[in-house]
Amino acid sequence: MTNIKTLGELKKSGWVSCSIRDEIRNNLIKKIQSKENPFPGILGYEDTVIPDTERALLSKHNILFLGLRGQAKTRMARQMIELLDEYIPIVEGSEINDDPFHPISTFAVELIKEKGDNTPINWLHKSQRYGEKLATPDVSVADLIGDIDPIKAANLKLSFADERVLHYGIIPRSNRSIFVINELPDLQARIQVSLFNILEEGDLQIRGFKLRLPLDILFVFTANPEDYTNRGSIVTPLKDRIQSQILTHYPKSVETSLAITSQESNKIQPQQESVVVSDLISRLIEQVSFEARNSELVDKKSGVSARLTISAYENAVSAAERRCLINQEKNTQVWISDLTGIIPSITGKVELVYEGEQEGPYQVAYNLVEKSIRSLFVTYFPNPELSKKKKNKETQKIENPYQSIIKWFDQGNHLNIFLETKDADKILMLYKVDGLYALVKKSYPNLTEMESALLMEFVLHGLAGYSLISKKVLDGKIEFKDLMGSMLNMNTQHFSEEDFNDNDFN
Repeated sequence: MTNIKTLGELKKSGWVSCSIRDEIRNNLIKKIQSKENPFPGILGYEDTVIPDTERALLSKHNILFLGLRGQAKTRMARQMIELLDEYIPIVEGSEINDDPFHPISTFAVELIKEKGDNTPINWLHKSQRYGEKLATPDVSVADLIGDIDPIKAANLKLSFADERVLHYGIIPRSNRSIFVINELPDLQARIQVSLFNILEEGDLQIRGFKLRLPLDILFVFTANPEDYTNRGSIVTPLKDRIQSQILTHYPKSVETSLAITSQESNKIQPQQESVVVSDLISRLIEQVSFEARNSELVDKKSGVSARLTISAYENAVSAAERRCLINQEKNTQVWISDLTGIIPSITGKVELVYEGEQEGPYQVAYNLVEKSIRSLFVTYFPNPELSKKKKNKETQKIENPYQSIIKWFDQGNHLNIFLETKDADKILMLYKVDGLYALVKKSYPNLTEMESALLMEFVLHGLAGYSLISKKVLDGKIEFKDLMGSMLNMNTQHFSEEDFNDNDFN
């Protein structure tokens, strides 16, 4: 079909013209009928956003994606390109992609009138049928709609009253395409007003010219709910012209979040060959974003982007790789101590409320990592928190599984884990703690030495998270000590057999 070069050949080919909305609708119907996902790689939206978007496209609606940052709004819009036909014909030389069968610009109309079936035809690939503009305060009507071009008027020796002196903006140039405006509320109200007629009537008003150009465009807008109060708003008449508003959301489960991070993280080949990332480490990193979204110190209206966990994962791997390079080791794994390297990935991706600003972004980020460890610890090991329950004669007492570990620290022992310690040296250090290996071996008997060592380290961080031992992060090392000896005037509470029953650890 792309071999066709003239209007006459196009007529003989049997090609049928249709609007972009019909084109997208027809292609979407084919994908739905063939059970093909029209938005591959978009995870967590299978039962919510994707069905809503499909319904909107089947209805031939303009769309507003409304949601917090990092919720794949722009990515959804960009993937709509795959619902377009591979190629469409346009009148050669047209600035606004004129349909050869239905020309709308003065240029195309006069060219076809002059040359008839010999009018030259070009073919436009679907990748070229996408326009995008980030709404910023400096965006003007001329940028979006157009303006008079005095240079064109001078070159063509035309008066400013002639329609041919107009320079079309990005929207007319996106005729027969998908056009996206990101962060719509950031667009000044007077600029939003200029979109009214384009969305509804197809009129263009440029410097006194009133052009009846029935532009064939599918509009997609994105907005953050925070924008409505903090930076601007969508004017009501414009919002009324956007037929479907679709709410996006963050992953609802850790499993979905894990899949997104695995898919989106930058997997550098040398790192894949030398660094092992356990499921535990991946889950700890994902848990950080869930803790941040529930934290009182983080502004919930701003949201916590999925980019946080993606960047944190990459930094954790790089921290392990750096240690491996320093120690001239061939391979390693990401240890719990390597999570100190993800702090820079957190501090720039969470907006803090006043109390969080007082705490400081570094401390808030560190606390989020600690909360992540505390939250996941009880899914791997018995809950170390004391249960103050009424005892009865039928209650069977069991031994505190952490007693020997805590006792080892209470006897004045301490453990300094340097961030750049060799794997073999770290494993030997962990084995020095009484009862640590026995606890892990009892719970997970079939693990390799490295996997067991990782869980041994996890136990120490977990007990520190529950204030049973002390943990202090210093420059280049993490120090574990007994709680009484390292905390000023802090009372420590020791487990006794009567504080535990079967229900505590089952």
